Amino acid sequence: MRALSIDIETYSSVDLAKSGVYRYTESPDFAILIFGYSVDGGEVQVVDLTCGETIPLEVVNALMDEDVTKWAFNAQFERICLSKWLGLPPGQYLDPKSWRCTMVWSAYMGLPLSLEGTGAVLGLEKQKLTEGKDLIRYFCQPCKPTAANGGRTRNLPEHALDKWERFKAYNRRDVESEMAIQEKLAKFPVPEEVWEEYQLDQRINDRGVALDMDFVRQAIRFDEHSRSELMRLMQELTELENPNSVMQMKNWLSSQGLETDTLGKKAVDALLKEAPPELKEVLRLRQQLAKSSVRKYTAMENVVCGDGRARGMFQFYGANRTGRWAGRLIQLHNLVQTHISDLAEARSLVRCGNLAALEMLYPSIPEVLSELIRTAFVPKAGCKFIVADFAAIEARVIAWLAGERWRQEVFESGGDIYCASASQMFHVPVEKNGVNGHLRQKGKIAELALGYGGSVGALKAMGALEMGLEEEELQPLVSAWKSSNPNIVKLWWDVDRAAKTAVKDRSSTETHGIRFSCQSGMLFITLPSDRRLSYVKPRIGENRFGSDCITYEGIGSTKKWERIESYGPKLVENIVQAISRDLLSHAMRRLDAMGYNIVMHVHDEVVIEAPVDVSVDDICAVMSQPPPWAKGLLLRADGYETDFYKKD
Repeated sequence: MRALSIDIETYSSVDLAKSGVYRYTESPDFAILIFGYSVDGGEVQVVDLTCGETIPLEVVNALMDEDVTKWAFNAQFERICLSKWLGLPPGQYLDPKSWRCTMVWSAYMGLPLSLEGTGAVLGLEKQKLTEGKDLIRYFCQPCKPTAANGGRTRNLPEHALDKWERFKAYNRRDVESEMAIQEKLAKFPVPEEVWEEYQLDQRINDRGVALDMDFVRQAIRFDEHSRSELMRLMQELTELENPNSVMQMKNWLSSQGLETDTLGKKAVDALLKEAPPELKEVLRLRQQLAKSSVRKYTAMENVVCGDGRARGMFQFYGANRTGRWAGRLIQLHNLVQTHISDLAEARSLVRCGNLAALEMLYPSIPEVLSELIRTAFVPKAGCKFIVADFAAIEARVIAWLAGERWRQEVFESGGDIYCASASQMFHVPVEKNGVNGHLRQKGKIAELALGYGGSVGALKAMGALEMGLEEEELQPLVSAWKSSNPNIVKLWWDVDRAAKTAVKDRSSTETHGIRFSCQSGMLFITLPSDRRLSYVKPRIGENRFGSDCITYEGIGSTKKWERIESYGPKLVENIVQAISRDLLSHAMRRLDAMGYNIVMHVHDEVVIEAPVDVSVDDICAVMSQPPPWAKGLLLRADGYETDFYKKD
C-alpha cells in the first residue's frame, strides 16, 4: 500500500464551527460514524462503524505508517479525528508528515476551498452530493427533542434507514470526488517544499498555545456586566426597548433630527462631530455596546482544550492568491491596537476580578477588555514568549524587486522609511519628532496607500482626511510619491505588460525575476522562491476605462466564485505579499529546525514559547537572514520577550 484516500463522517455534541476540530474530538460523545477509503486509487470502500462494521487491520496500520501517504480534503479534520479514534493521549496527534491535503492542493491552484466548489470549477464527473449538509445536520449533530421524535437528542441509523443509506453514498462520493481532484491536478503537483510548510503549519496547530482561562472568565463576566449597564443607560436616554437594534436606533436618531444610513464605526465617528451633546452621549454608548472584539473571549472559551491550550487557529494557504495564512476560530489577524500604558496592571485587575477599580481607572470597560485580548495568551510554566517580526517587510520587498535604490539605502542605514519617503517627496530633511516631523505622517499615509497603484481614493480609505490631511493635498501627494518612486511605478507596468503578453500569446515571459506563463487554462506567476501563484481561466478583457486588462476566475468581494479584473499594480501587490509570506515561512522553518517552539504567527510576526535562557537577539538574527533565492534583500527583525502576548 502506497496511498490511502480517506473521508469520514463523525458525531459530536460540540459545535465544530465554533470550537474547531481539536475541542470537537474531546467531547465524550465523539464518534466516527462512517469511514470511507480507497487504497492506491482502487474502488472506494465504505465502513459503517455505527452499525458494527470494522476497518480492516491493514488500513488501521496504514494510518500510523509514515510510508503510506494519507490523502483527504481538509486533511487536518481526518487526522485529528482519527488520532482520537486510535486512542492517542489528549494533546497528541498523528504525525502530519505522511498526510497530504487536497484542499491545500486546490488552494495552491487558485481553486475554491471547498470540495463542492472545486468539483464544480474543475467540471468533475463525480461531484459532491448536494444533500450532504442536510444529512450531516441529521446524523452528525444533536437534535432538538420533540414529541414527534420521542424526546431523543440524537438521530441514529434506525430512525431513518433510507437517509442512512444515502449518507453512506454521500461518504463514498466524497472520496471519489477527492480522488478525481487529485487526478485532474496531477500534472500540476504541489512542490515538496510547500508540503513541508504544511507539515510545519500542522505541528504549530497541534501544539497550540496556552490561555489564561482565569483571566478569560473574568473578562467575560466584566463584559456581561458592562453590556448590561450600557443597555440600561441607553434605554433610559432613548426609551427604546432594544437600543442595540440598528433599525430602532436609526429611527430614534432620525426622530431627533440626525439622519444616517448606517451605524458602522466610521459613520458614528462622523456623527459624533456634528451631534448635539445629548445625542453624542447616546452615540458614545452605542459605540461601546457595539464593541465586537470582546467576543473573542467567548471564542476562547469555546476553543480551549482540556489542557488549557487553544489549537487550530491557523489555516494554511487560507489566502490562495498569495498563499498567506488565514486566521480561524480566535481570529488573531484583526486585533485592536493597544494604547493602555499600564497593560500589566489593567490585566491584573481583570484577572483578580476587581471590577470596581477597573471602572474607577478607565472610562470604557469594553475598550479596556478589547485592548487586553492579546494578553489572554500566555506561555506554559517555566517559559516566556519571544515575539519577533519583520520590519517594514513589504516596503523592503518591493524596493528589492523594483531596484529602488534610495529605499534600499534607507534600509541599509537603519532609517525610518516614512521619514525618508516624506523627505524624498518634499525635498526637505524629515526626522521623527524632529525637523519637519509633521511631514512624517504624510509619508506614512502615502507609503501605506500608494505602493500598489492607489490614488486619492486609497488615501481616503486609509484615513488620510481623518489624520488631518486636506482634500486638496491628496492628488499632489499621489504625484509626489510616484515621482519619488519611478522604479516602483515601472515595476507595476512591466508586470502588467508581462502578464498580458503571457495570456495573449499563451507564452512565457519574465520581468524583475518574476516569470509569467500560461498553461492548460491557468496563468502561473513563478516567484523567486519557485513557488507559483495560480490564476484560473485568464482572459484579456476590457476595464471601465476601455483599456485591456487581465480577468480570471476566483473568490471575489461577494465571497462567490466570479470573474475578477486585475492589472499590474494589483498583481504586484499579490507578488509582494506572496514573497513576504515566503520569507516568513523560510524563517519559521529555520526556527523550527533549530528546536524553537512556534505557537503563533500573525501577519509578519512569530511568537515562540521559549525557555527563559533563550535570547531575543538569537531569534531576530535567524529571521534577518534572507534565503538563498533573495540575494541582496535587506531584512531586519525586531523583537521582545514577555510573560503574556502583547504588542510592544
